[in-house]
Amino acid sequence: MTTSQGSDRPWSDLDRPPLNAPALRRALVQPDALWTSLDVVSSTGSTNSDLAARADELPEGAVLVAEEQTSGRGRLDRTWTAPARSGLFLSVLLKPDVPVHRWGWLPLLTGVAAATGLAKAAGTDMSLKWPNDLLVSVGGEERKTGGILAERAGDDAIVVGLGINVTLREDELPVPAAGSLLLAGAVSTDRDPLLRAVLRSLEQWYGDWVRADGDPAASGLQAAYAAGCATLGRRVRADLPGERMLEGEAVALDGDGRLVVATEGGGTEAVGAGDIVHLRTPS
Repeated sequence: MTTSQGSDRPWSDLDRPPLNAPALRRALVQPDALWTSLDVVSSTGSTNSDLAARADELPEGAVLVAEEQTSGRGRLDRTWTAPARSGLFLSVLLKPDVPVHRWGWLPLLTGVAAATGLAKAAGTDMSLKWPNDLLVSVGGEERKTGGILAERAGDDAIVVGLGINVTLREDELPVPAAGSLLLAGAVSTDRDPLLRAVLRSLEQWYGDWVRADGDPAASGLQAAYAAGCATLGRRVRADLPGERMLEGEAVALDGDGRLVVATEGGGTEAVGAGDIVHLRTPS
């Protein structure tokens, strides 16, 4: 989730006004709410790195938003490029009081929360590509408009980063497969209400999950992710660690959030890590 092509002048692009940090804090940082602080910086290397470095001193619920990132890290060490103020680039600090083996659900939870919040606030159909991508439709073509990166920070904390392309135009796309809410026909690209919607949705889903002791079925997370997942029902190729490749149909999510792939030999394999390529539309 790296941003570039920025400017130190917040009004250098009138279509991309700066975020209103005081208003966002008033709306989101409330007594008994999950969000305990919210800071907006004009530029930083990586919001994930910044929050991770302060994980021991900050309470759960710290939010860091950057108008521009210069050395952000995406999943599998990929970069995410976009002009300054063209998207939402943020990280949140979480310290979930649930069994550690269930923490692997947090990227999926964040995907459900972001897709739910953006669908309501932007009026755009959203779908999820397992395990870390947000998808939109641009001219009937599936495009990636967001990515999620979760990283451990010490023994009891995890930092979840989220990058969403909001007003990226066609000539600014870093790769043809990228998209944005604007290109997907969003009814609103005002980043302030979009950010509020995402963080409120994340607070709700995270609260339900924690109250269920991290149980993905009891919290409704497993069913919600499966319902919004564009990967299920498709033929996929999984490029796995160790240069191994698996091809088959994505048929389910197991209780650990792994993607279950049915192979041509009649068996199944649960994939916990790797790069997934969609090979055809759902059957």
